[in-house]
Amino acid sequence: MQGLEITVLLGLAMLVGTVLAPRLRVATPLVLLVIGLALGFIPELRQIELPPETVLLLFLPVMLFREAWTTSLRSVRRSLRYIIPMSTLLVVASAFAVAGVATWMGVPWEAALVLGAAVAPPDATAVAALGRLLPAKTFMKLKAESLTNDGTALVLYAIAVALLLGDQITPLQITGMVLLSYLGGAAAGIAVAAAAFFALRRMQSTLTINLTMVLVPFVSFLIAELVEASGVLAVVFAGLIMAWVSPRITTAMSRRAADATWPFGVYLLNGALFVLIGLEVQLVLHEISGSEIGLLLLVTVAAWIALFVVRYLFQWLFSPFSRPPSGSSRSLRHRSRVVSTVAGFRGAVSLAIALSVPVTTAEGGPVAGRDAIVFVTAGVIVLTLLVQGPLLPAVIRWAKLPNDDAAIEEYELAERAISGAALAALDDLATEHGISDRVRDRARREGYERLELANARAVARQRAIEERDLAELDASLGEDPSSTGPVPPDGSDERRRTGADGTSENTDEGAAFTGPLQMIAVSDDIDVTQRSPLLRHKEAQRLRLAVLDRKREVLLRLRREGTIDDLVARKILAGLDLEEIRTRGLEKASD
Repeated sequence: MQGLEITVLLGLAMLVGTVLAPRLRVATPLVLLVIGLALGFIPELRQIELPPETVLLLFLPVMLFREAWTTSLRSVRRSLRYIIPMSTLLVVASAFAVAGVATWMGVPWEAALVLGAAVAPPDATAVAALGRLLPAKTFMKLKAESLTNDGTALVLYAIAVALLLGDQITPLQITGMVLLSYLGGAAAGIAVAAAAFFALRRMQSTLTINLTMVLVPFVSFLIAELVEASGVLAVVFAGLIMAWVSPRITTAMSRRAADATWPFGVYLLNGALFVLIGLEVQLVLHEISGSEIGLLLLVTVAAWIALFVVRYLFQWLFSPFSRPPSGSSRSLRHRSRVVSTVAGFRGAVSLAIALSVPVTTAEGGPVAGRDAIVFVTAGVIVLTLLVQGPLLPAVIRWAKLPNDDAAIEEYELAERAISGAALAALDDLATEHGISDRVRDRARREGYERLELANARAVARQRAIEERDLAELDASLGEDPSSTGPVPPDGSDERRRTGADGTSENTDEGAAFTGPLQMIAVSDDIDVTQRSPLLRHKEAQRLRLAVLDRKREVLLRLRREGTIDDLVARKILAGLDLEEIRTRGLEKASD
């Protein structure tokens, strides 16, 4: 098939999957994978073969950069005790467990080790796509593990491929490969992020800023690959660093544009990849003889079960060396391990590793076991997505993990902190920017109203939590929750108020203009001794921008001190950016 036909086919498949998934109440990646498997029954479509370079150089840099960008650096630092062993020792244990099972079932040892390296690491994009129902802390720990474990898997893959091709590997060479993979990948990512930092400081155009951002993951991956280091780790390091420094080197308009375009682009790549995985399974399936398919299916199931068992046992054996959350019981830790085990999805990295196995040896002969490696790897990916994906929501409900309201609490804290700081600095800002008392006082009234609203929301949320806990307690005692008292109002009645004549008056801010358009005031006798309305508007604009700058300064200080999470700060920053764009006007903001 031609490239244009493939593009149209992928687009239609993603459109159908996106429409069907909500109606079927199934995660979109699962529907796209099934569509890819169904399309693979058409002989002409089985000619679509996914080159490994496509996954490595087109899909992975963008998707991993986005996942690193949306990962909390504070959570990574606080979860290092969990992340380091899970991304190193567990990958090695999983790879050798799968290799042992595959060898016992008849796969040559060298090919079995390559297979183990391919399926050992959970995939960050698959975890991000299917693990949204997880509590925030668990989800972020899994993402961080999935972002950093690929370096270990790729080193194992390099060793296994060398053995598969008949080369000799010494312990010293293995040590050098590990150091080069991790240190070289980290160095490449840090170097590219530093170069992008100094370049972006001199840019103001939204287009040039975002083009530079798009180049960062590709350049990081390329440089790391040129020195034979881990391109995956290079992209992850670059993404984490750029996410941290971007509020200081980018503009409000560029950040809003990036927030609108990056998720859509990643969704397209991710969706296309799941469809192509389904097609790849069908391609490999039809290239293997019927006598081998039965055995390879058994190897696939056995490898998948081995990954399950090893992941759970590793967490259980390593639990004495980890720091359990305060107040957690043994039962809760067990349920958390089960949830983490089910959430260990495999995806793009595993497929790229399997497809990267050479087709021929140095002597020109075929590489033994390559088809088995690709088949079993693709099968494990399908099993993790089609079995673990639908199973995860039920396991989360069974686990009854405690609610994680830390992000909401930090959000409310940050909102009140930046609003209070802006009010405290209002007089100084007005004096610094030459603002009249009338404009300053109006800004102070608006600021107090926002602060009161933030406080009211915090109180209402706390009351709702108390009511929810009380209802759950009553339900556990077998009582009718409705008999405990009235349900707190949802605030919808506050949108209307009764006028003096007993009629209902709409007070919704957006409903103020529902009546006929009227000229509120007309005057042909303007008092020139008063400050011009245009001048007051410009003063208010300058003061509002100064207040926004002060809020950003306080917000970034809270993030730097660890008081609030990176993702909470980013969410509030997006609101401040939108307010700045509205204040400046779209045309000026985009300059």
